[in-house]
Amino acid sequence: MHTDGYQTLKVRTDDGIARATIDHPPINLFDGAMIVEMDRFSREAEADDDVRVVVVDSANPDFFIAHADVGLILQLPQEEQAKPTELPLFTALIDRFRTMPKASIAVIEGRARGGGSELVLGMDMRFAARGRAVLAQPEVAVGIIPGGGGTQRLPSLVGRGRALEVILGCGDIDAETAERWGYVNRALEPDELHPFVDALARRIAAFPADAIAHAKAAVAAATPDPVAGLLEEAHRFNQTLALEETRARMEGFLAAGGQTREFELGGF
Repeated sequence: MHTDGYQTLKVRTDDGIARATIDHPPINLFDGAMIVEMDRFSREAEADDDVRVVVVDSANPDFFIAHADVGLILQLPQEEQAKPTELPLFTALIDRFRTMPKASIAVIEGRARGGGSELVLGMDMRFAARGRAVLAQPEVAVGIIPGGGGTQRLPSLVGRGRALEVILGCGDIDAETAERWGYVNRALEPDELHPFVDALARRIAAFPADAIAHAKAAVAAATPDPVAGLLEEAHRFNQTLALEETRARMEGFLAAGGQTREFELGGF
C-alpha cells in the first residue's frame, strides 16, 4: 500500500502491520479531510495482501479524535430523507475495520468523543491509556444521535443500560471505567500502552494471513450482522437533522467555543 500523500495521517507499514497515526492539529477533528484519508487508508490496508494487522493511534497525547466536525454536519441536508439502503460513507469506512480480513486495533490516548469513539468501536480491539484516555458519545447534547455506529456497537459491548447512560448522559467515560464496562479491551499505564499493543500486533502479524481472516470471520458469525441496525441509525440520524432545535444547538456549540482546543479539553 502507498504511504505517501497523506496530510492528516502518518502512514507506515512494516512486518505485516499497517499503522496510521492521526496528526491533525489542534484537536484531530474528524473533518472532511480526515474522513477522506481514513477512508483511503482503510481501503488500501484492506486490499494489501501483505498486511495482517492495522493499528491506529494519535500523535497528540490529548486527543485521539475530538469528534466529527459539527460544521460539516451542519452542511448535511435538513429536509427529511428516505431511509438509506446503503451505508453512508462515514459509517461504511468505520465498518470496514470490522469487515476487513485483518486484525484492527485502536490505541487511545486523550479524548475519543463522538465520531472518534465510533471509529474505535468499529475496530476489533481497543486499548486505552489510564489517566489519559476519555471516551464519549455526546451527540444528543447537540440535538443529533451517534451516526457512525455508536448506537449499534455500544450495547453489544457494555449492555443496553450502560450504552444508554453513555449516549443519553453525554458524559466522559475514563479508561478504567471503560475497561470495567467492556468499552475497551484493557486500560494500561501510559508508558505500557504502546509496548503492549506493539507486541500484540507483531505477534498476530507473525501468524498466517488466511488463519487470521478465517478466525475473524468465524468470530463475526457469533453476532448478528449490524448492517440493518446501522441503516436504521443512519435514518434516525437524518431525522434529527430535520428538527428545529438541532441547528440551534449545533450553532450554539460552535459559538460557545466548540472545536477549539480550550473548549474540547473540558467537556460538553
